[in-house]
Amino acid sequence: MILKIDGNLKPYYAQTLCMIFFPGVKFPEGEMPGAGVPEARFTVREDETGADASATLILDEKNETRASRCDIGDGIDAVRARQIAAGCAFYEAASALIGIRPPWGVLTGVRPAKIASEMFRCGYSSDAAAAWISEHYLTDPVKAHLAASVAEAEHRLITPDLVRKCSVYIAIPFCPTRCAYCSFVSYTSKKLLSLIPDYLIALRENIRTVFNTVRRRGLTVSTVYIGGGTPTVLTEDQLRFLLETVAGETDVSALSEFTLEAGRPDTITEEKLRIAKEFGVTRISVNPQTLNDAILASVGRQHTAAQFFAAYDAARAVGIRHINVDLIAGLPGESTESFVSTVDRITALRPDNITVHTFTVKKSAEIRQENESVYDREGLTAGASVAYSQKAVTEAGYLPYYMYRQKNTVGNLENVGYALPGAEGLYNIYMMEEVHSIFAAGASAVTKFVSPPFEDGSCRIDRIFESKYPYEYLKDYEGEAGATRAARFDAAAESFYKTYF
Repeated sequence: MILKIDGNLKPYYAQTLCMIFFPGVKFPEGEMPGAGVPEARFTVREDETGADASATLILDEKNETRASRCDIGDGIDAVRARQIAAGCAFYEAASALIGIRPPWGVLTGVRPAKIASEMFRCGYSSDAAAAWISEHYLTDPVKAHLAASVAEAEHRLITPDLVRKCSVYIAIPFCPTRCAYCSFVSYTSKKLLSLIPDYLIALRENIRTVFNTVRRRGLTVSTVYIGGGTPTVLTEDQLRFLLETVAGETDVSALSEFTLEAGRPDTITEEKLRIAKEFGVTRISVNPQTLNDAILASVGRQHTAAQFFAAYDAARAVGIRHINVDLIAGLPGESTESFVSTVDRITALRPDNITVHTFTVKKSAEIRQENESVYDREGLTAGASVAYSQKAVTEAGYLPYYMYRQKNTVGNLENVGYALPGAEGLYNIYMMEEVHSIFAAGASAVTKFVSPPFEDGSCRIDRIFESKYPYEYLKDYEGEAGATRAARFDAAAESFYKTYF
C-alpha cells in the first residue's frame, strides 16, 4: 500500500488506520501505483484549539476524500486531536469507497477500556463515556458500551493495594501439535518435546530465582499463572514436579488465584487434574475453540468435541474451583450457525468463565503461509458470531471483565473475557492493565516491572526477556551462567524498586 503524509502524523499510526480496512497489508518503501495497489493520502493542520485533517483513499482508479476536525478537550490533547481528526477523515473516505464500517471505528493502538477509564477520571458516567467514545472514535454504540462495561469491572476489581503486590507467570512452551492459526513460541516435534525433562530442571532454578527476588523486595504474590504452549502436555510426574516446585516457593493457599492453562482437552487426564487440585490450583482452562469436529481437524486441533466434554466433566468432578472455556469466532470455514451452536452448548454447561476470541491472522501462522485468502475484510461471519456470543452470554448472566484487540483480527473485532459474578480471572486483568509487576520464568517469558501510577495515571515499565527458544534457555541456566543470570535479574529488580517504590 502507498502511504503519503503531509503534516504532523506518525506513519505508524497512519498504517494502523489503513490496516482497519486492509488487514495484513504491507507498506514497502518506493512502491509505485498500480492495479490493485491502494493509496492513502493524509493532510493534517493544527492550531491552538485542535486539528483539521483530510484523507483520500485511491483504489482501482476510484477515490474518495473526506475531512474532519477534532478539538482539544476532555480526554483529548494535541496528539490525540490530530490522530482522531486524521482517523475519522480516513474512516469516512474508506467506508464510502469500500462500503463497510468496521465496528470499532478508528479506535486503534489503545485498549478500549483504557479510553473509558480516562473518561471516568474526567467525571463521565459509564453511559456518558460510551457515548463519548462512539462520537469521537466513530465506534458502534454496542462496542462503546462494551468498553465502558469492561472498564467498570476493572475499576471494581483493581484495588489500590495491588500495586505493592505482584504476580508470577511460568511458561511451558510445548504443545502436542501446532494449531494452524497459532504464532506463539511453542514446540511440537518429538526432538523438541524431548527437551522437556531438562527444561523443567532449568525452569526450577528460574522459578526459585523469581521467588527469591520477590521475597527480597518484600512483595506479596497475588496470582500465579502457568501458561503455554500447553502446560498439560507434561506427563503426570512432570506436572507434579512443576507444581511441587511452585508450592515449595510460596504458600499457594494464600494466593488469590492459581491458574493452570490446561487448554487442549486431548492432554488432560483425571490424574493431572487431581495433581493440580492437590497442589492448590484454583483455575484451569479447557478450550474447545469450537465444537465443530470438522473445523477442529482443519485447524490442527487433534481433539474432538466429545473429548472436550469428557475433560470438562472430569475437571468439575475433581473440584477445580473455576473453569474457563475459550472459543474462537470466525475460524476459516466455520459458519455463523455452527458457532452459534457452540456458544449455546457451552453456556448450557455454565463454566465460570467464557472467553470469546476473534480469529486473528498472525504473521507466522501456518494458515497464513498456506492461504492468504483467510483475510476476511468484511468479517461478516465473525461479526455475526461475535454479536451473538455477546448477547447470549450476557443474557445467561455473564459479565465482560477484560478485553483486548489485535492487529489483523478478522472484521477488526475483539477478544473478550466473560465471567459469572465473582469468578473473574484476576491474572488476566492484572497483566492486561499493568496493575503491578509480573515476574516471569521460562523460555520466551517476559518479566514486567511496573511502578506505582504517576499523577496522570501512567506508569514506568521495565522488561526483562528470557531467551525465546528452549535450547537457548537451557544454556542460560547451565552452571555459572545460571547463577550470573539470577544475580542480574535480582539486581535489576532491586534497582527498579529502589527507584520507584
